[in-house]
Amino acid sequence: MGFRLVPVVLLALLAVLHAQLWLGRGSIPRVQEMQRQLDEQIAANDLARQANERLNSEVHDLKEGLDMVEEKARSELGMVKPNEVYVHYMPR
Repeated sequence: MGFRLVPVVLLALLAVLHAQLWLGRGSIPRVQEMQRQLDEQIAANDLARQANERLNSEVHDLKEGLDMVEEKARSELGMVKPNEVYVHYMPR
């Protein structure tokens, strides 16, 4: 009887280990889901980093030169200098 008990215990242990591998806290599907979430977060971080770089560049331009200020005033506020003619073109 002792000889039959050892394989049964080993098979039960193997079944428990397999259950942990497929259903437990560190299971393969859970690790894949976490990897997907990590990839999404890395992509979002890259987009935010690019936006921050653009804003930093714009802040630097605003601090350093008046050309950027004039460009902003023209595009956002409709600034027109004296003796300039403003033409507004609207395509059909």
